[in-house]
Amino acid sequence: MKSRLSVTVITHNEEANIVDCLESASWANEIVVLDSDSTDRTVLWAKQFTDRVYSVPWHGFGKNKNQAIDEARMEWIFVLDADERITPALRREIQEILKGDGPADGYRVPRRNHFCGRFIRHLGWYPDYSIRLFRKANGRFIEREVHESVEINGSVGTLREPMLHYTYRTISDFVLRMDRYSTLAAQELLKQDKKPHFGELVWRPFFTFLSLYALKKGFLEGRAGYTLAFLYSTYNFLKYYKFRELHEQRAKDGGQPLED
Repeated sequence: MKSRLSVTVITHNEEANIVDCLESASWANEIVVLDSDSTDRTVLWAKQFTDRVYSVPWHGFGKNKNQAIDEARMEWIFVLDADERITPALRREIQEILKGDGPADGYRVPRRNHFCGRFIRHLGWYPDYSIRLFRKANGRFIEREVHESVEINGSVGTLREPMLHYTYRTISDFVLRMDRYSTLAAQELLKQDKKPHFGELVWRPFFTFLSLYALKKGFLEGRAGYTLAFLYSTYNFLKYYKFRELHEQRAKDGGQPLED
């Protein structure tokens, strides 16, 4: 018997994306949407596709995605972000996996990432594999503030067909999310009891730019490649600067002293 699939999505103010996202997943046996504090029409549009829409507090990417998995009722899970789309070719490949119930317990899926309206092939942006399809009983997100990933108890395969990822439609979009994500990443470093190191506000951004622009051939993307390498180096600067601020504040509050 063919296995059944739940597609899970977490959202916050995604009215610009949610319709196209859920339309691409409308063939699944079930769609589960967990929304956190949206003030736009995200929930309204989501309810056009599924009655399994829940409003929940924000606890971090990993925890909220695990909560969505907990709400799912089917044997297999596909985790989809609101700015991602399942293509017809990927749909057919997933359906073949479901038809045969595997054989693996989880599958990496490639992504075609778009920046400011164009597909980016270099800078490590393609194929950009991540585990998204897995048996509910065998997969769980590692609960991090940001950059969460799925851990599979079992075997992992790789799909051929990519999903589409319409990330960062404008520079302003990147800058806004960079501020939020760098804060979350700094908090994650603090939770892990990491310590700031001398000079990292200089060498980390520098080597981030060098790696993306030169080693990962960002220069082949023209202006977009330079822009992304610069933005990611700035993100790394902000992450470690904010981490330093948090570490210093914890020391003032009676925590571990700052080490330089």
